[in-house]
Amino acid sequence: MSKRALLTALTAAAATLAPAGSATATPVCDRGEFCAWSGTDYQGAVQRLDLETANPGECIPFADDLVARSFVNNLTRDTSVFQGATCSTEAEFTTYPGKGTYVPDAPFVVRAIQVWGP
Repeated sequence: MSKRALLTALTAAAATLAPAGSATATPVCDRGEFCAWSGTDYQGAVQRLDLETANPGECIPFADDLVARSFVNNLTRDTSVFQGATCSTEAEFTTYPGKGTYVPDAPFVVRAIQVWGP
């Protein structure tokens, strides 16, 4: 495994853990959805995507110029989050596993996602 892949996996795993005693809100994000909130701790405007609205392999910028600061990946697939709305790898990006990854305070603002295939 490359250093970058290992770092991505460790970052994603660490992001799923909330500090003990934190006041993080309980997010509402159904199974099979990717949900992004404009504020940390799942607060503010929210956008929900599923496999009907997010085709695997395509760059999907958030609607209405939403800038996400927290998100949940409840899709069945891994999803990359991007700082840039064009999914450019020149800016920050990280991949998070599906089936229940909770990120109450994203390591960078997120403007787009890319869902990976089966």
